[in-house]
Amino acid sequence: MAVHERDDEGVPTGAGLTTGEVARRLGVAPTTVRTWDRRYGLGPAAHTGGRHRRWTAGDMARLERMCALTATGIAPAEAARMVRGDAPLEAVPARPAADAAPRPAVRARSRAGSGLRLGDVRQECKGIARAALRLDAAALDELLEATIDEHGLVTAWTEVIMPTLQAVGRKWESSGEKYVEVEHFLSWHVSGALRRSTPSAVADRPGATTVLACVPGENHTLPLEVLAAALAERGLPVRMFGGALPVESLVTAVRRTGPAAVGLWAQSRTTASRPLAQHVAAMEWGVRGARRKPVVLTIGPGWAGRTSAGLPRPAGLAEAVTLLESVVSRKR
Repeated sequence: MAVHERDDEGVPTGAGLTTGEVARRLGVAPTTVRTWDRRYGLGPAAHTGGRHRRWTAGDMARLERMCALTATGIAPAEAARMVRGDAPLEAVPARPAADAAPRPAVRARSRAGSGLRLGDVRQECKGIARAALRLDAAALDELLEATIDEHGLVTAWTEVIMPTLQAVGRKWESSGEKYVEVEHFLSWHVSGALRRSTPSAVADRPGATTVLACVPGENHTLPLEVLAAALAERGLPVRMFGGALPVESLVTAVRRTGPAAVGLWAQSRTTASRPLAQHVAAMEWGVRGARRKPVVLTIGPGWAGRTSAGLPRPAGLAEAVTLLESVVSRKR
């Protein structure tokens, strides 16, 4: 098999990319790429034999420029003329005076095409980021589902979805309230993609269930949603209780389910409560002489520096899944 050289973006310099691959990298639907080709003449510069057209690094650069222009509100036909060189760059609407100074050229390696600093990440991150910034629901759903299908849930979350969410979060923090809608939009669609990719709930097995809940005052449920999906994918029964579960309700849920393990998520140090985790870990049930206790996992950045012996703190999703699989297998 021939090995093709690739440019800094990972685009083959010889064989080129398929239309589907181009769409995933740009964060648009394949039909959009075909429309830009057919209607505006932004197809591959070189033609190859066979039915399937191939896009080179130069073709990708033109389409990325098209994405960047249309994201500013410029009509596609006008943006296409600029990309083809038919219209001067001065035709771009002037920005407010406070933002009128020329900006440095966008480096494709580190940005999503609209100001998100992504760093050295998988190409799928950039497509998902672009779709989120455009608030393109259809393209975002398609990209998320394709990423999960291709890489599996754990890798998709760790190497694609989470880095993109973190980039959006950094942009929000550095821009005031400007990108709140993008973060909420992306999080909602990630949650939907997780639910669609998760198999039906696994039936309870005595002593083999995992209870997942956010600590009181904590509403960041997405990391627990992906953990619940990953466990269900492996055939492990899960009971998910979501955000900000009151202490009394958490204790009741643990007593009613008799779980092998309890995962408590805390995003902030102000919500992480070691006494609460220790209390849950000390709970017992079962007949006298054969009482059982749950293993309590303290999950999330809020627990940093606050854990103690007997309260494992997994470093990430893969470690949490492995640890819970081990706990369940020991308690069967």
